[in-house]
Amino acid sequence: MTVFKFVFKRYFRDLPNVIFLLLLPIVAAFLPIGGTPEWIPLPLGFQYYGIILLLIAARLAGVILEDRINKTVLRIGVAPMTHLQYLWQNLLAFSLILMGVNVVVMIIGLLVHGNTLISPILLFIIFSIFSMTSIGFALAWYSLFRDKETAFSLLGGVIMLMVMLGGVMWPIQIMPQLLQRFAMLLPTYWLMEGIIVVVRGGNFVDLILPLSLLLMFSIAFIILGSRRRL
Repeated sequence: MTVFKFVFKRYFRDLPNVIFLLLLPIVAAFLPIGGTPEWIPLPLGFQYYGIILLLIAARLAGVILEDRINKTVLRIGVAPMTHLQYLWQNLLAFSLILMGVNVVVMIIGLLVHGNTLISPILLFIIFSIFSMTSIGFALAWYSLFRDKETAFSLLGGVIMLMVMLGGVMWPIQIMPQLLQRFAMLLPTYWLMEGIIVVVRGGNFVDLILPLSLLLMFSIAFIILGSRRRL
């Protein structure tokens, strides 16, 4: 059995993982439009969907940290498989799982909200790219730790800080100028920039900048996270 197939078997045989993977996104898809439709006229679940992607990616990528703690990665070093093969098969499996979740959420969103869900295809593209960014971020974060509990407990606070400073919770314009400039260094900022472009009637060409920067974040995070092997 390849690592790619084993990721699915390993993750979905655990019922809490399945509940966590499906419950949050499905509930989010049913949420109504928020109290500030003049800012982002989208259902709340799609405005805050980036938070859910970060949390799911953190849970998915946690298996790599567990493998490192349990010395699984060390044993791979003497097996007929390179560390790069192990890594890319895990990342590909994680990405496909999140892509599947995105498809389900967009379909439910269309059924529940209809035309209120603006440009669902462009939103799907944005969320799919951000899914890869979220996985890369989780991988880079876990590379800093050897203790699972410490990594998990701190990551929740870091995610909330990112979404607040990145303009997910409120318009970034209400924050001090210094924080607005700092926010541009966060992937959540470019996620929201992409969403704002879509709700203001932009097309795919208008999304090239935020999508390109999200891809750059993804590559940088994966490179950082892949440097830690043992």
